Amino acid sequence: MTSPWSVDATESVAQRRAQSTPLSHLSIELGHLYSEEFRNGPESLARYFERIIPWIEAASSILRQRVPRGRPRISTCFLVDDYFARFSSPAEVLPQLIKAAETQNITIDYIARESGCAVADGVPLADLVLSRIVPDPSPDSTGVRPPVTVSGWLCNGRRGPEVSSGQAMAAPSRQWHPPAENGALNSHSIFVDVQLWDEEAGARTWSCPYLAAIWQLLRLGLIRHHGGVVAAPVTMERFPEEWDRLPAIVQVNPRAEAFSAYSTFSVLGNRFLNVEHAVRTILQQVNVEQVITDQVRSRSEREGMPLPAELWQRIEYLFVADRD
Repeated sequence: MTSPWSVDATESVAQRRAQSTPLSHLSIELGHLYSEEFRNGPESLARYFERIIPWIEAASSILRQRVPRGRPRISTCFLVDDYFARFSSPAEVLPQLIKAAETQNITIDYIARESGCAVADGVPLADLVLSRIVPDPSPDSTGVRPPVTVSGWLCNGRRGPEVSSGQAMAAPSRQWHPPAENGALNSHSIFVDVQLWDEEAGARTWSCPYLAAIWQLLRLGLIRHHGGVVAAPVTMERFPEEWDRLPAIVQVNPRAEAFSAYSTFSVLGNRFLNVEHAVRTILQQVNVEQVITDQVRSRSEREGMPLPAELWQRIEYLFVADRD
């Protein structure tokens, strides 16, 4: 079956065009909200925003030095977990989140829900991105392991073999060797093996790192479906009572700059460090459609802000202590 991302060789150049999306210079992620943070109350949320103010100001200041002319375009966003654990309702959670930020003079421009990284506007984003993954096999790979689209596991090098003798006190049937990272720095490896999903009774649950990788692709404006933009921000007069009725991305500041941007900066708790290492591993193996890559790169160059060749190099982080 043809992937929704694929392009038929007989299509004309005009048919292969991708819809353009507005782009800021920088997308600043202010954090993630999970049920435990919400249960700690609005005062705890306000203290969190107070802690991250210096880092937001620093990122904005650095961007002003990078933008060669004009005013830098910066948008802020916040991700709410409604995928792994549903809690409360948008009508209750989101106003409290927005108000907590406002107490510290921080404006949230966009709020996204994590389920929208799996499916948005009826489009299966997780499946679309999966079809664009091109695994990076190690040089001596034998192809014995099933592909990532079957196994759900993606790594950044050569896995170590399973060594078993089959019976007690017998010699192992294969000699053990350590896993090895492709392109390891100074020949010392940091090997990562990432689970993209698990499955139970035919139902697939996407992993946190995989959804976070899709979240980065959305923020970078690099996902299209049949050439069209997916998960475009939506404005709402009132937040609904059910999470499923909330759009994937809601624009809460009417004067906000564009949601997607040339680069991203995320302020996250320390507990997300392993997750984001896995995100980088995933993004290193995502083959974004060339027409989209060329479109974004040409626009950035016209603005005097050439982008790094590698996708993951457009992403920056700051990890803060997980404390109140």
